[in-house]
Amino acid sequence: MEEKSEVYVPRVKLGTQGLEVSKLGFGCGGLSGMLNAPLSHEAGRSIIREAFSRGITFFDTADVYGENHDNEYMVGKALKQLPREKIQLATKFGITVSEGFQFGAKGDPEYVRESCEASLKRLDVDYIDLYYQHRVDTSVPIEDTMGELKKLVLEGKIKYIGLSEASIDTIRRAHAVHPITALQMEYSLWTREIEDEIIPLCRDLGIGLVAYSPLGHGFFGGKAVVESLPTESLLAAHPRFMGENLEKNKLLYSRFANLAAKHACTPAQLALAWLFHQGDDIVPIPGTTKLKNLDSNIGALAVKLTEEDLKEISDAVPIDKVSGQRDMDAMANYSWKFADTPSK
Repeated sequence: MEEKSEVYVPRVKLGTQGLEVSKLGFGCGGLSGMLNAPLSHEAGRSIIREAFSRGITFFDTADVYGENHDNEYMVGKALKQLPREKIQLATKFGITVSEGFQFGAKGDPEYVRESCEASLKRLDVDYIDLYYQHRVDTSVPIEDTMGELKKLVLEGKIKYIGLSEASIDTIRRAHAVHPITALQMEYSLWTREIEDEIIPLCRDLGIGLVAYSPLGHGFFGGKAVVESLPTESLLAAHPRFMGENLEKNKLLYSRFANLAAKHACTPAQLALAWLFHQGDDIVPIPGTTKLKNLDSNIGALAVKLTEEDLKEISDAVPIDKVSGQRDMDAMANYSWKFADTPSK
């Protein structure tokens, strides 16, 4: 077995509702494919166990990850080998996938309840710590979706409510029905559009921020730059990893890698360290299928940066120089900018 990281993973409050998590979470979706070939349940469970033994207690999945909800089944099996009371388990509902890889969003009350019951069964748990609406259903008033989630909290089936890719208006209206504990958004050095409005709103309302794709889908780990994309990766169709966009983005990576060398860490560690320094209310959830990457991610917690360092890092990846839109076409219409719902 590989030597474990000796870096301590601190605990932080996520939002102001009482949920405490490890400062570094673990995104489980990739264990069931998407950016790489899916792992067997045995191999996936082993990675989750190792993450826990290294101090990570916050695990993120969703009902849409993996074929036939494979990821929730895998995570559920892993939890059987861990102390449930020490784990903060997050899962999500609301993305539908139909023929020809067509995405949709669903948030009517009946679907909310049906999805929660199904996730509880697949995960084989009595409760979900943090239950997110994965994408906003713009045909249903957010008050209707939240009303059902509130009932699930009162019934003890979920402990805390989260939203993902929700708009300013949707967050405010949802929070008025029942406090939102966490907002999950894409946030990394090359995706910073939430800094102007979303992060200040979360801080104003006491909502924690969970950063998905904190390494730019592996870009800051060298994916498609120093190592080729896995053959089964969806990234081959991602605008930032294609053609001329990728060539331009490789130049940013090269500059960033030089900066990481100056800080005696890897580019992935510097990208995560930058995120850690954005505030204790921001928790990144990188995923990986490799133990060496897991240890590297934990090692990022030991990288100390000054205000000058943070500015230099931000300037090394100027947002207006990142080439390609942040979402694949299939998901672009479900970003937070298009996530207002009808008034109640």
